[in-house]
Amino acid sequence: MDDALDALVARLVDLSAIERDGTRRLPPERELVEQLDMSRGTLRERLSQLESLGILDRRQGHGTYLRSPGASVVRTTFTLMGALGGLRPDQVDQAREMLEIVTTVEAAKLATAADVAELGRLTDAMIAATAAAEHEAGLEADLAFHRHLVTIVDNPILDVLQDGLAGMLRDTLAARRAKALRTETPAADGTYLTDTVHRQIVAALAANDADAARIAIRFHFDHHDAVVGSTDDDAGRDTTA
Repeated sequence: MDDALDALVARLVDLSAIERDGTRRLPPERELVEQLDMSRGTLRERLSQLESLGILDRRQGHGTYLRSPGASVVRTTFTLMGALGGLRPDQVDQAREMLEIVTTVEAAKLATAADVAELGRLTDAMIAATAAAEHEAGLEADLAFHRHLVTIVDNPILDVLQDGLAGMLRDTLAARRAKALRTETPAADGTYLTDTVHRQIVAALAANDADAARIAIRFHFDHHDAVVGSTDDDAGRDTTA
């Protein structure tokens, strides 16, 4: 948003009334025009902009409400940046790596037994899916594993960034997994380090050991970089087969 819209949102928050359910209801249009010293046409144009950004919710017969836009605005922005060439796959990888290293360290301090069990289950699901050549299921388990690390930290800013990058992360992770499974030599038991590397992260969180978690997530990315390298050549291909 531009500065004018930012300022308008701040004023609307001040003018809104908090309902019993915690939502913020805006005054009628006539009152907004007077309070904001703005023409009706300009007000409607600005409110339409905010609605398109997911910041306003118009409820027929009930009024207009302010709401948090969530990750949809961020997701649309990142998707558009990627489509227009303003965001490369390697930049998505870099952002993901930076965020996840910090997130994993924090998650190690907060993880409960239930969190550890869920991460262990998802790791087992990855391994089983790869063994069965069900690569889409393996991808879903991998995505869910890393999403759960963000869930443990329970920070709305990280949630928005994670969800906002979800579409692009899915594409780059699909490319990386496919290339890794083509390139990597399996262990004696048939498993791939691409999957089993997650066990070290689970063990670190089980011990609530932040230093071990940092080492484990760093090894996770170092392994992928060594086996896969850049995703530029693979992004956009069919990588689920």
